[in-house]
Amino acid sequence: MHTKTLATSLLTLALLALAAAAHAADDKDQKPANEQVIVPEVDRRNVKVPRIPSNDIEMGLFVGSYATQNFGSSTVKGVRLGYHITEDFFVEGAYGQTKVTDEAFRQILPGGVFENEEEKLSYYNLSVGINVLPGEVFLGRNIAKASTLYLIGGVGSTRFNDRRRQTINFGFGSRVFFADWAALQLDVRDHMFDLDLLGTRERTQNIEMTIGLTFFF
Repeated sequence: MHTKTLATSLLTLALLALAAAAHAADDKDQKPANEQVIVPEVDRRNVKVPRIPSNDIEMGLFVGSYATQNFGSSTVKGVRLGYHITEDFFVEGAYGQTKVTDEAFRQILPGGVFENEEEKLSYYNLSVGINVLPGEVFLGRNIAKASTLYLIGGVGSTRFNDRRRQTINFGFGSRVFFADWAALQLDVRDHMFDLDLLGTRERTQNIEMTIGLTFFF
């Protein structure tokens, strides 16, 4: 009886030893789950980051019509310089000049209003603008150009009849971009300053309409 029990125990131990050996062999054949099978071989290359211009500064020329209240309209021309603070806001300085005549008054008043029949009017101003309504302008069926409408206003000075007058200007305009560095600019502004040439002091409204080219760099 004891001999049979001993044989059974030895047989059980042998089976357990074989099972353990088989399990160890399976573990040895299996690769760890986190072991990388394919090792990539990528050569690093030096990349030169391109220098992209910001095009925040603008310079331009303009020409158009300046309607001086009580003294008719004349051709105006000038220059502008601006800086775009963000995509929405920009500041701009402008200088322009035109000629004013009192020909109509000379038909009524002896000697007219001015010392000379024709006087020069010049102005400079500093304004702040905001871009609104960005979009596109279609030139024909297949050509589209980026555009934006802006509102603008500021302060400055107008030299008229040998006197300087503080001036407030406000208006609106539009830019049509033919390239990243060039745009066609249309502008309408009201230049307001006090004038007392006709005996009474009054706030005059002087409408200016211009067209010009603007270059960005």
